[in-house]
Amino acid sequence: MVTRLSHLFLRTLRDDPSDAEVTSHKLLVRAGYVRRQSPGIFAWLPLGLRVRRRIEDIVREEMVAAGAQEVLLPALLPREPYEATNRWTEYGDGMFRLQDRKGADYLLAPTHEEMFALLVKDLYGSYKDLPVTLFQIQDKYRDEARPRAGLLRGREFTMKDAYSFDLTDEGLERSYQVMRDAYEKIFTRLGLEYVIVKADAGAMGGSKSEEFLHPIGVGEDTFVRSAGGYAANVEAYVTPAAQALPVGGQPEAVRLPAADTPTIDTLVAHANEAAPRADRPWTAADTLKNVVLALTHLDGTREVVVVGLPGDRDVDLKRAEVAFAPAEVEAAGDDDFRKHPGVFVKGYIGPQVLGADSPSGIRYLVDPRVADGTAWVTGANERGVHVSGLVAGRDFTADGTVDVADVRAGDPAPDGSGPLETARGMEIGHVFQLGRKYAEALDLRVQDENGKLATVTMGSYGIGVTRIMAILAEAHNDEKGLAWPKEIAPFDVHVVATGKDQVAYDLASSLIDTLEGERYDVVYDDRPKVSPGVKLRDAELLGVPVVVVAGRNAADGVVELWDRRSGERRDVPVAELLEAVRAI
Repeated sequence: MVTRLSHLFLRTLRDDPSDAEVTSHKLLVRAGYVRRQSPGIFAWLPLGLRVRRRIEDIVREEMVAAGAQEVLLPALLPREPYEATNRWTEYGDGMFRLQDRKGADYLLAPTHEEMFALLVKDLYGSYKDLPVTLFQIQDKYRDEARPRAGLLRGREFTMKDAYSFDLTDEGLERSYQVMRDAYEKIFTRLGLEYVIVKADAGAMGGSKSEEFLHPIGVGEDTFVRSAGGYAANVEAYVTPAAQALPVGGQPEAVRLPAADTPTIDTLVAHANEAAPRADRPWTAADTLKNVVLALTHLDGTREVVVVGLPGDRDVDLKRAEVAFAPAEVEAAGDDDFRKHPGVFVKGYIGPQVLGADSPSGIRYLVDPRVADGTAWVTGANERGVHVSGLVAGRDFTADGTVDVADVRAGDPAPDGSGPLETARGMEIGHVFQLGRKYAEALDLRVQDENGKLATVTMGSYGIGVTRIMAILAEAHNDEKGLAWPKEIAPFDVHVVATGKDQVAYDLASSLIDTLEGERYDVVYDDRPKVSPGVKLRDAELLGVPVVVVAGRNAADGVVELWDRRSGERRDVPVAELLEAVRAI
């Protein structure tokens, strides 16, 4: 049945919403697909629901084809299962928590590993029941601190999440690969470019994690890749460790008064003048920058740690959050420095007085490039004084390594496949080998072939449905509006009748009958007393792939045909319309 704009719940806008930062947010609101209710929360209007459901249909078809079975769990969940896995605390402020009238704790689900594990535990008890993969398409909730960019990062969003259950690790590998392959088919059908990168598992846990990233300028993730095939999110990049060098025979460290060295460059210049190396000049990479970080642990305690890294690098706080998880990480403040006056001399911090076993008791961790035997220019813990030739493993000892330095283009791929390039991307899918973390916490066990209880191993697989819609809007638009790919467009053909002559409306009605007879999904702009200019602007804005305009040449049996994706427009005789529509 044709959809008529005169009856459709739709209001288009000429101006961008004031709170919109990215193109997809602007266009989806202006075109009447979604409507903001509060920060990060949107109402879905008829056009938006049509696109969303077409995306869901593609996801659902490929999941079923891969052997997964669809269920639907509630979004309002009890606290107890998340307590058992420690995620009630580990999720921190990102989880919506609430209480019922009796004071019992609940949450709005950010993800469903615990509940799926309990569902399988409730119904299955034998190895004969496995493997099984279940999935749902359902809303999720995360209390984003800065919800922005419309549907790209919201507090309420729709996700397809799937969970596999196997008896053995080999079975998990097979289930994981099946889901990974299904994801490639889904994103190919949606016309989405993607890069599969190694990722950090974060609060999800597990032994293996990969993200599907769509390269896009507004992406919130930075990833790296090499020409040789290596790809990883920067949070999961592993810096190749420097080779240890002999400590013996190296020159003794030299005090280096350096009162006027406010930058790394000035310090390097001063070191080369006052204490030159015999083999080559000092560089910024030879300086040891000691960065003080403050960790807030789950129990609320605050710990100060110092990270030593080459002076040509900075701490990447996102990588630091991964390295120190589940603690929260921030740069140390003035109060932290005041508590350690004999240790932290700003601008001149050195590792000589640091370490868990030192009198200061402050943990000292170093970048993988700071290997034993490497010599550095660094602070002397004395105002106005640095030291050169300080050797790791001889003059100072670290409590361990931590990989938190920024990753840059040209850095080596850890697998030896060449230098890296960096790019921005947006996560569209994530697959995890969870292993037995959740099954052990929730006692999900089945009888094996020998009648003994064995703990089940799990996988988790997520796709951001509403985020994908926003990404497709980002990728398919022009200065006039949206230009949806046919696979997910709200309609196949948009018919517009313009002018005051009844013949245009009669012709449009006959065209609709013909198009519907060919099983095209049609929207018809039949609005009376709406100017041709407004109708045509709305047709450009809504982004249906094919637009047919019955207007000034209707009496001659000629319509104007638009290919919204390519921008091509041409006059077509009615007798040739179906063939022309098929070609588009």
